[in-house]
Amino acid sequence: MAHTIKEKTKLLARVRRIKGQAEAVERALEAELGCADILMLVASMRGAINGLTAELMEDHIRHHVVNPDAEPDAERAKGAAELIEVVRTYLK
Repeated sequence: MAHTIKEKTKLLARVRRIKGQAEAVERALEAELGCADILMLVASMRGAINGLTAELMEDHIRHHVVNPDAEPDAERAKGAAELIEVVRTYLK
Protein backbone atom coordinates (compact mmCIF):
# COMPACT_ATOMS: atom_id res chain seq x y z
CA MET A 1 0.00 0.00 0.00
CA ALA A 2 1.38 3.43 -0.94
CA HIS A 3 2.20 5.73 1.94
CA THR A 4 -0.01 8.46 0.44
CA ILE A 5 -2.98 6.11 0.74
CA LYS A 6 -2.24 5.47 4.43
CA GLU A 7 -2.11 9.24 5.02
CA LYS A 8 -4.99 9.99 2.64
CA THR A 9 -7.34 11.58 5.19
CA LYS A 10 -4.67 13.90 6.59
CA LEU A 11 -3.39 14.89 3.14
CA LEU A 12 -6.88 15.54 1.79
CA ALA A 13 -7.63 17.75 4.80
CA ARG A 14 -4.54 19.83 3.96
CA VAL A 15 -5.58 20.07 0.31
CA ARG A 16 -9.08 21.16 1.29
CA ARG A 17 -7.65 23.91 3.53
CA ILE A 18 -5.53 25.11 0.61
CA LYS A 19 -8.62 25.06 -1.61
CA GLY A 20 -10.43 27.20 0.96
CA GLN A 21 -7.52 29.63 1.03
CA ALA A 22 -7.56 29.87 -2.79
CA GLU A 23 -11.26 30.62 -2.66
CA ALA A 24 -10.57 33.35 -0.09
CA VAL A 25 -8.05 34.92 -2.48
CA GLU A 26 -10.64 34.78 -5.26
CA ARG A 27 -13.26 36.43 -3.04
CA ALA A 28 -10.78 39.11 -2.00
CA LEU A 29 -9.96 39.90 -5.62
CA GLU A 30 -13.63 40.02 -6.54
CA ALA A 31 -14.31 42.34 -3.60
CA GLU A 32 -11.37 44.52 -4.70
CA LEU A 33 -9.66 44.35 -1.32
CA GLY A 34 -6.35 46.11 -0.89
CA CYS A 35 -3.20 44.54 -2.25
CA ALA A 36 -1.70 44.12 1.24
CA ASP A 37 -4.70 42.04 2.34
CA ILE A 38 -4.52 39.90 -0.77
CA LEU A 39 -0.77 39.42 -0.39
CA MET A 40 -1.33 38.20 3.18
CA LEU A 41 -3.86 35.65 1.93
CA VAL A 42 -1.47 34.48 -0.78
CA ALA A 43 1.37 34.21 1.75
CA SER A 44 -0.74 31.99 4.02
CA MET A 45 -1.68 29.86 1.03
CA ARG A 46 1.98 29.53 0.04
CA GLY A 47 2.81 28.43 3.58
CA ALA A 48 0.10 25.78 3.44
CA ILE A 49 1.39 24.47 0.11
CA ASN A 50 4.95 24.38 1.46
CA GLY A 51 3.71 22.44 4.49
CA LEU A 52 1.99 19.89 2.26
CA THR A 53 5.10 19.63 0.08
CA ALA A 54 7.34 19.10 3.12
CA GLU A 55 5.06 16.39 4.47
CA LEU A 56 4.96 14.57 1.13
CA MET A 57 8.73 14.82 0.74
CA GLU A 58 9.37 13.56 4.27
CA ASP A 59 7.05 10.60 3.70
CA HIS A 60 8.78 9.88 0.39
CA ILE A 61 12.22 9.91 2.05
CA ARG A 62 11.02 7.68 4.89
CA HIS A 63 9.32 5.14 2.60
CA HIS A 64 11.44 5.13 -0.57
CA VAL A 65 14.92 6.27 0.44
CA VAL A 66 15.68 5.46 4.08
CA ASN A 67 13.67 5.63 7.28
CA PRO A 68 15.96 7.08 9.96
CA ASP A 69 13.86 5.44 12.68
CA ALA A 70 14.39 1.95 11.26
CA GLU A 71 17.84 2.23 9.68
CA PRO A 72 20.45 0.05 11.44
CA ASP A 73 23.37 2.02 9.96
CA ALA A 74 23.72 4.98 12.33
CA GLU A 75 25.44 7.17 9.75
CA ARG A 76 22.70 6.62 7.13
CA ALA A 77 20.02 7.17 9.76
CA LYS A 78 21.67 10.45 10.79
CA GLY A 79 21.96 11.55 7.15
CA ALA A 80 18.28 10.78 6.47
CA ALA A 81 17.16 12.62 9.60
CA GLU A 82 19.27 15.62 8.60
CA LEU A 83 17.82 15.58 5.08
CA ILE A 84 14.27 15.55 6.45
CA GLU A 85 15.11 18.46 8.76
CA VAL A 86 16.67 20.45 5.90
CA VAL A 87 13.57 19.89 3.74
CA ARG A 88 11.27 21.03 6.55
CA THR A 89 13.42 24.09 7.28
CA TYR A 90 13.73 25.02 3.60
CA LEU A 91 10.00 24.83 3.04
CA LYS A 92 8.99 26.88 6.10
